[in-house]
Amino acid sequence: MNAIDAIKINFNPEQLTLLNICLAFIMFGVALDLRVDNFRELLRRPKAPLIGLSSQLVLLPLLTIGLIYLFRPAPSIALGMLLVSACPGGNVSNFAVHLSRANTALSVLMTSVSTLAAVVITPLYFTMLAPIVPGSEGLQGDIYVSPMSMVTTIVQLILVPLLIGMGLHARFPKTTAMLKKPVRMLSMAIFIGFVIFALYANYSNIVNYLYIVFYLVVIHNAMALFTGYQWAYRNGLPQADARAISIETGIQNSGLALILIFNFFDGLGGMALVAAFWGVWHLISAFTLSMWWQFRPITAAAFGKEQAN
Repeated sequence: MNAIDAIKINFNPEQLTLLNICLAFIMFGVALDLRVDNFRELLRRPKAPLIGLSSQLVLLPLLTIGLIYLFRPAPSIALGMLLVSACPGGNVSNFAVHLSRANTALSVLMTSVSTLAAVVITPLYFTMLAPIVPGSEGLQGDIYVSPMSMVTTIVQLILVPLLIGMGLHARFPKTTAMLKKPVRMLSMAIFIGFVIFALYANYSNIVNYLYIVFYLVVIHNAMALFTGYQWAYRNGLPQADARAISIETGIQNSGLALILIFNFFDGLGGMALVAAFWGVWHLISAFTLSMWWQFRPITAAAFGKEQAN
């Protein structure tokens, strides 16, 4: 067993309860931007959303398995990569897509659908794919999870806050409009502060092991961004859609991954370090990419057709 597989992140039950509340509050904030019309759009114009969701829900997990077999990281690190790829889109992706002058409506739709689908997709993908991770048999006692237990947790942390937020939006739109910005700022500040506190409590583990996950997370995230853009390009979508799909594929809800790791995997070191560093790095990569795209011309025509600025 690798040394990193044996370390445990320091996190007590009281902190875990607070972290769960933080994520539920963040999901409530995301839901304030969602409407039922976001899901109707999938039925009206399905091509771009289906291509985007196939990138995020199918290609990303397959890409992750390929990278795991290519680099052969420690089993707990590989499982962390796998869990992140099985999580829905991150809640900051919509803002990054907006900055890049891309299709924000498509981004919101993909975030919404992937988040709701996570109730089934995340536990299903992880329980199906974890056994094929090289070396994971040595961690069976640490990684076995009842899919129904994970479903129950995700329903509580994601589905219930989303339904409450969407209901509030539908019933009290003016109140919701006033709440959006302060709720978003407060929820992100609470979550970032809490993660910083948790990481500070595990400073020695971070210093000793972060270098092991650094290059894997950077490569994994870069390949996810590239795969999303190329998949949209190969399927003839406009650049605005390709940029949105790229960012949606590259920004994953690592906060959910981190919470699942503490809830079900006893803070397994490699998994927690991957999820925590992914949460930091995908913000850097996504906002760097979106700022670069912001100053580059964007075309409305599909790839392969005559384009005009």
